[in-house]
Amino acid sequence: MELPFAESFKIKMVETIRRSTRAEREQWLKEANYNLFNLKSDQVFIDLLTDSGTGAMSDKQWAAMMTGDESYAGARSYYNMKAAIKNILGFDHFLPTHQGRAAENVLFSVLVKSGDIVPGNSHFDTTKGHIEFRKAKAVDCTIDEAFDTELDHPFKGNVDLVKLESVLTTYPKEQIPMIIITVTCNSSGGQPVSIANLRAVKQLADKYGIPVCYDSARFAENAYFIKMREEGYQDKSIKEIVKEMYSYADMATMSSKKDAIVNMGGFIAMRDEELWKKASTYNIMFEGYVTYGGMSGRDMNALAQGLDEGTEFEYLETRIKQVEYLGEMLHEYGIPFQKPVGGHAIFVDAKKILSHIPKEEFQAQTLGCELYLEAGIRGVEIGTILADRDPETRENRYPELELLRLAIPRRVYTNNHMEVVAAALKNVFNRRLNIKHGFKIIEEAPIMRHFTVHLDKIK
Repeated sequence: MELPFAESFKIKMVETIRRSTRAEREQWLKEANYNLFNLKSDQVFIDLLTDSGTGAMSDKQWAAMMTGDESYAGARSYYNMKAAIKNILGFDHFLPTHQGRAAENVLFSVLVKSGDIVPGNSHFDTTKGHIEFRKAKAVDCTIDEAFDTELDHPFKGNVDLVKLESVLTTYPKEQIPMIIITVTCNSSGGQPVSIANLRAVKQLADKYGIPVCYDSARFAENAYFIKMREEGYQDKSIKEIVKEMYSYADMATMSSKKDAIVNMGGFIAMRDEELWKKASTYNIMFEGYVTYGGMSGRDMNALAQGLDEGTEFEYLETRIKQVEYLGEMLHEYGIPFQKPVGGHAIFVDAKKILSHIPKEEFQAQTLGCELYLEAGIRGVEIGTILADRDPETRENRYPELELLRLAIPRRVYTNNHMEVVAAALKNVFNRRLNIKHGFKIIEEAPIMRHFTVHLDKIK
């Protein structure tokens, strides 16, 4: 008899969570202005808002924290982190930051100016926000297959080379500071980018003299999919695949709260020492001295250990199979979501589920609120609210995909929790036609509004 799959870890500590009543959730959601970010964590039963900083660290990571060096300058922990980045990603120069958006802020302060064009594959919210804050423009060059949620394409995160070259030939080199590739591509459903595509983008970038930057939050999950799906990589280790991936990059930003499995931390890595020197000035202004940059020594130690653990196949297989388990249940229930299953989340197709609700009433946000009311499960809208307004016209941007993301923290929930999520979503799906209206915005920030937006029900 073939043995069933089992997790590659055992549980040493637990945290109590409480089931709430429907009446309580209705009141809490109203008090939160129907913004799931505004809920208190104690009001949430299963929290799938994000996988960023919400994972469970390993015994080795906790042990590494105890030996953290908290020296202001030249800490041992900095050099541990430097060695891990060099060994795993291959970059000689790096700057620690407190998280990924801080890395973007520092790097873009050097490279991005007003009027610039930054092509890439579906830039995520903070990336686009930092670009547009500088009055530059992010241009999405993702392949069209990414926007058909029913299409089972192995690398929906790929850059469309024709779209990219069109950008590179339309604008002068001086106006394109970099090409950003997000691995995996969060906005298109946690979808991977193939080695072949990374290589081709780099060749095109070199042809036009443009540097390539990886948004690296989930790079290890991307490498896992390459191993499982791309011809010629089945027998390579994750670390070998990662080394090749980054051989096609000139620099990288990382929110280490994802694939380095830490609660806080990030970095910028680069090959060019002159770029490092320029970025160091901003790092000192915004983050801290170059050898800590917004991170404590213990967190740098945990990050270094997490980079090593996060690039081991057994860990990644356990992590991604749990996401697949939830996807299999939703598929059986007939619930539409972005296929194939991504590395860190299920992206439910709210546009198909709530097609009778006008897009102006925020279908994905409506679905997210209904799922919370059903069972205390918190997801996040990846749709019109997140897409924000056009900086020039101030009109809402309506993306091709209107998704509810259910991001699964690493090593936190059991498959029983996934069964609760699937059953709750099935209940919402079955009563979807009884959901008559969505929401309207009553207060919003001028940029990255989704974090703090206030909504009200449309009667």
